[in-house]
Amino acid sequence: MQPIPYWRLSTFYLFYFALLGSTAPFLALYFDHLGFSPARIGELVAIPMLMRCVAPNLWGWLGDRSGQRLLIVRLGALATLASFALIFFGKSYAWLALVMALHAFFWHAVLPQFEVITLAHLHGQTARYSQVRLWGSIGFILTVVGLGRLFEWLSLDIYPVALVTIMAGIVAASLWVPNAQPVEQGERRSAGGFLQQLRAPGVIAFYACVALMQLSHGPYYTFLTLHLEHLGYSRGAIGLLWALGVVAEVLMFMLMSRLFARFSVQRVLLVSFLLAAVRWLLLGNLADEPTVLIFAQLLHAATFGCFHAACIAFVQASFGARQQGQGQALYAALSGTGGALGALYSGYSWKLLGPAFTFGMASAAALAAAVIMALCSQPARTRP
Repeated sequence: MQPIPYWRLSTFYLFYFALLGSTAPFLALYFDHLGFSPARIGELVAIPMLMRCVAPNLWGWLGDRSGQRLLIVRLGALATLASFALIFFGKSYAWLALVMALHAFFWHAVLPQFEVITLAHLHGQTARYSQVRLWGSIGFILTVVGLGRLFEWLSLDIYPVALVTIMAGIVAASLWVPNAQPVEQGERRSAGGFLQQLRAPGVIAFYACVALMQLSHGPYYTFLTLHLEHLGYSRGAIGLLWALGVVAEVLMFMLMSRLFARFSVQRVLLVSFLLAAVRWLLLGNLADEPTVLIFAQLLHAATFGCFHAACIAFVQASFGARQQGQGQALYAALSGTGGALGALYSGYSWKLLGPAFTFGMASAAALAAAVIMALCSQPARTRP
């Protein structure tokens, strides 16, 4: 068995999620800086998520059919950089919508295919995935804190430059990663094609829960920064609060192997959904209380850390080697569907109905996911 290229894989995750750390907290703030209304901000933030509904399935099918997953990752990273650089040529709503759509189409080609490559390098040691993936969380922390401080001193006009720099890092990291192909598990060889495996008990219910959970994150990723700024928090403090959540996520990733040894994937998902319902209520109603806000951010350990690690494990256990790319792509696509709907509804309801109602709807979506998981989970499909 060849050694795992730990640092090469980890470096890619660090840069990839550094980009997420620069967009999730600050993209809406940048559009607000340009003078767009909450509804327009919601639409612009939703566009990359809408592309996530389509692009991963196309790239996933291509990756499974060709086996050239690493080539797709590298070309996708390069095309992401090239298409986002178009932002320097215009700032109108239509032009920004085009830039958001183009770069997201290629950006969302990258991660599902890279997840398959990572799991192939791990040689079935799925519990070690969290030890690699935690470097993505570290990248998120570095950018969210660094940019939060930077934007206290400098204008948001430099924001696109920061994004392009990070995208260049993703391209460089992709060139350093060696290729690997997933090996078919014996019990999955006769399990049929992708659609047949998708119809296995509990799998469709799992994907429905993914969409609901990501929908519930809509107000969080679209308006949390603006919400906290309106409540009087500085941009530096907001960056630290975002980072606090991801620090909790990193610590949780370090514990996931122990957690999976004691609890089923479905049980981990159920608790994640329930804690998400609580978290959104706290953010919508009590974010002006620093102690409550800190506690709510610490819940990110469950609402993202546990949730994402359990999802990756579930998909890997549910599909054969030749369907792994499509399984991960469907996870990404339904995440995008839920996230886009969440961004859209929060954009339209934020000014009209207020933060409390908007986060309340998010809480209801997470609670619905918990109910579905409790009713439809299959004990046989429990551990990674």
